[in-house]
Amino acid sequence: MSATVTPEAVPVPATPHRTTLSEFLFRKGEPMIWLAGAGLSVSLLLIVGLLALVAVRGLGFFWPHALVAIETKDGKKVLGEILAREPMPDEKGETPPMRVRMKIANRDLNGLDFRWIEEKDIVRTETPANALLVERQEYGNFHGFLKDIRRGDEVLGGADAASLARLKDLQKKLRPAFEELRETEKTEVGAINAALERDRLALRRAELKKDPDLGKLGVANDAHQTELKRRYEDVRERIEARRRENAAVSATLVDAEGKSKTVPVNGIVRIVQPNAAAFPEKLGVYLSRIREFVFDEPRESNTEGGVFPAIFGTILMVVLMSIVAVPFGVVAALYLREYAKQGRIVGLVRIAVNNLAGVPSIVFGIFGLGFFVYGVGAHIDRLFFPEALPTPTFGTGGIIWCALTLAILTVPVVVVATEEALAAVPPGMRHASLALGATKWQTTWRVVLPAAAPGILTGLILAMARGTGEVAPLMIVGVVKLAPTLPVDGIFPFLHLERKIMHLGFHLYDVGFQSPNVEAAIPMVYTTTILLLVIVVALNLSAIVIRNVLRKKLKTSTF
Repeated sequence: MSATVTPEAVPVPATPHRTTLSEFLFRKGEPMIWLAGAGLSVSLLLIVGLLALVAVRGLGFFWPHALVAIETKDGKKVLGEILAREPMPDEKGETPPMRVRMKIANRDLNGLDFRWIEEKDIVRTETPANALLVERQEYGNFHGFLKDIRRGDEVLGGADAASLARLKDLQKKLRPAFEELRETEKTEVGAINAALERDRLALRRAELKKDPDLGKLGVANDAHQTELKRRYEDVRERIEARRRENAAVSATLVDAEGKSKTVPVNGIVRIVQPNAAAFPEKLGVYLSRIREFVFDEPRESNTEGGVFPAIFGTILMVVLMSIVAVPFGVVAALYLREYAKQGRIVGLVRIAVNNLAGVPSIVFGIFGLGFFVYGVGAHIDRLFFPEALPTPTFGTGGIIWCALTLAILTVPVVVVATEEALAAVPPGMRHASLALGATKWQTTWRVVLPAAAPGILTGLILAMARGTGEVAPLMIVGVVKLAPTLPVDGIFPFLHLERKIMHLGFHLYDVGFQSPNVEAAIPMVYTTTILLLVIVVALNLSAIVIRNVLRKKLKTSTF
């Protein structure tokens, strides 16, 4: 008998599923890849755009721009650099009236550096060839014209081109003498003041110790101080005599309205004739201003001059921070990875280290103030510098406390990076070393650490990048607005770690938000930003180069 097959029992062939293009792309992750690439591209464009804006605004500040003379309907005349042109803010309509923003300088005559002028009020504009931009030691720039040159009551020249050339020659001769006198005052007078202070502290120390020879020491101290004071007066008289001699030569300048100002020639930093200068001369002024910005001291409330003390303080602080943070971070990571028994306690320590990396930096600053400055520093003063009290030596802000505070801030970064580098070392290298008879320490020192060195340097790079840009904790433990005297000099111990310093990050904050003349400080914000970025990149590149050299030298299948 044949079996009867019902229609329900007949298998129905399944319709094959066709994969759509969208399903195929999502399976391969193509949209996510393109989205990630687009996000990266936008981020890079924003970074490049920001850097380009900072570079143009900052580096363009040093170029000597033309001086434009403007006469308005009310008969007033101004001479200055046109910085911007924009519509009037309160006017509405398709073609609102325009206004120009001028840097008129002459702060001591006008009381301000900048002025807005409506274009409808302008009667005449010109660019006089004999217009001068005079950069002064005090009161900023002066825009005007030469009237005469004098030595006392004797007239050395007038307003002609020959007199201007003579003025430039006199400025080139007298300005170095001005700088030399300032340096002499720092070194010779500073050395005498330091010797006077040492004598005072020595006598005070003897009083605290109740030295039986206190009377003899006091007599000798008085005689030495008398000699030092005599030398001090001799040096001061010699400096003041030379200063009066140099200041006797002066230039009388007039602004666009005829108001005059007498300026000592040795107080003139630079004389520029921008409207008549050729390109090579302008390029020379441009490079001279950049050199001044990098290597000179600040002046005029940090809105002019250079930032070398801030550069020196930033680099010295980062170097000291690295000297402290890297050894402690590497030792901690070595113990956690190579020696500690892995368990709950070690896991909690790792969690704590990772959490420390995310603590706001101002918290570390408060800790540094309380522990280092008021704790360790105060105890150092009581133990080693009691004669100087109540004036603190180490019990106040200083570069050493800035470096130690940043070291604590960056140690977690070094620990995490070093642990990752140690974990990446193949276990076979350790086993081979131990099998050949090496001890645990020999294996760690001669095998594991050299192989992990590139990763450790990566941690150093991250630490330096973060430490260089930190500002908040440094404001509490030792960074100040103005400290033109470097912590390095010829007086023992030569490197004075107790002194306060300047820092580029704080300098940027100060000129941008705390300056009494914010408008004049805007260019300094851009230039300081460029310099800070250059220093960060230079420090990082140095560490990266060393890391790459080590990688090539210790290249294995893992690295």
